[in-house]
Amino acid sequence: MKMRALFMALVMAVAAPAFADPETPDTAKTEEARPIPDPVMFESKHSGTFGNTKVTYKVEAGETQIRNEEGEPAASLFTTSYIRDSADSARPVTFVFNGGPGSASIWLHMGLLGPKRVQVASNADSDDGAAPYTLVDNPLSILDVTDLVFIDPVGTGYSRAIGKGENKDYWNEKGDSSSIAEFIRIWITQHKRWNAPKYLIGESFGTTRAAYLANTLTTGDVDIALNGIVLISQALDYEGSTSVHDNMYSYITYLPSMAAAAQYHGKAGQGVSQAAFLAEARAFARDEYGPALMKGDRLSPQERIHIRDRLAHFTGLDPAYIETSNLRILMPRFQKELLRDKGVALGRLDGRYLGDEADDAAETPEDDVASYAISSAYSALLNQYLASDLGVAMDRPYMVSSADAGEQWNFRDVPEGEYWEPHYVNAGRQLTTAMRHNTALKVMVASGYFDMICPFFDAEITFARYGIPQDRVAMTYYQAGHMMYLNEDALKTLVADVRAFYAGNLADARLD
Repeated sequence: MKMRALFMALVMAVAAPAFADPETPDTAKTEEARPIPDPVMFESKHSGTFGNTKVTYKVEAGETQIRNEEGEPAASLFTTSYIRDSADSARPVTFVFNGGPGSASIWLHMGLLGPKRVQVASNADSDDGAAPYTLVDNPLSILDVTDLVFIDPVGTGYSRAIGKGENKDYWNEKGDSSSIAEFIRIWITQHKRWNAPKYLIGESFGTTRAAYLANTLTTGDVDIALNGIVLISQALDYEGSTSVHDNMYSYITYLPSMAAAAQYHGKAGQGVSQAAFLAEARAFARDEYGPALMKGDRLSPQERIHIRDRLAHFTGLDPAYIETSNLRILMPRFQKELLRDKGVALGRLDGRYLGDEADDAAETPEDDVASYAISSAYSALLNQYLASDLGVAMDRPYMVSSADAGEQWNFRDVPEGEYWEPHYVNAGRQLTTAMRHNTALKVMVASGYFDMICPFFDAEITFARYGIPQDRVAMTYYQAGHMMYLNEDALKTLVADVRAFYAGNLADARLD
């Protein structure tokens, strides 16, 4: 998940073929296949201290070719593997990816889990400016606990379609899950790790990917059982994370996040603890606001005034504005309206960030300050790190975020030609299937209170549905946004929770 591509993913449901039919005119152009270059691999040796443990490790940064049904190389996945020296066959391995769709793994790689970390303003009080930026050692990395494999899906990073393959073949659930599942099979075969504990860590759309990938690994032709999944800023059911007109459910799921941001900026909930204020917001959203939305224009005048005033209480918005909005506040409007009197807009990925925009009269923000305040530093330092530390030399740019993948992603989940009624993306049932087929599979769900795109209340509602085994799920919360690891305190707490999760101590993970 990431940046503008992430927002597009949460509002798009376009119809296009999951796999191109070889007999359709659309694929005629693939008859003149591109050359199939030999895969490249860059290896280097390093050492560091992680979790108070000295670790020497090898890095394998390079390409793995994925074959099509005819056995020909059709895609090349670029991945970065951190493998501890003398790792035995039972050492855990974790496969990591971000989301978008269209985002490379740069954010979890350089922000949370890798041996080096990009340092940006912890308290969202400034942007990253221009170079030089700061890359620091990351002693919080879990490399002492597990090997780490960062995957850039097709069209991101250095990954691409090759031969007769087309990027669009992989810009859908089936192509995406099949290619990554095949990469995992190849990796554990080459590294003799079939009997190792296996984990997935995904962020944003990467959590959607993790859910359907877990299902593919469990029910596919080659059964690969997972030990655990860490979902950072989950997005399994897009109905709860898509703030658009007429999506009544989203007004409910987003309200507690609005309350968190309003309290943070001093517009609501003053003199009340965050825990108490958000508990009150949850209860109102579930027990009063939801039923009121279902009544619609049949609310009595007294009921309408009550709901309006309660919304003002939680959101910090003017009751007149709420009335004009027909008791329905879209998140982008909230971002612009909350501090309009100060001429700033809230970030979407993190409502703590404030952007000073030129058009103070606009209905919604022109861009996401929580994105552009950090993206330049991440892009510069990832490229510098690959070249200087890992010795990676490629003849093409590293695609941090692919707008094409985000805009052209096919969210249709049935083959072309089959009946399909458009609906919100939902991977909840697939996670349920994976967990019920594999009773050892456990899940950790990490949410930021100030995430204005994947709201924490949606995570709670989603994981209470679909038959997901409750005793194998840990819900954790952080004083930060979508990328909660940007905040130093939240980073430390998140890593401690992940370590407890890997140790098998679900009770030790923070259950707020």
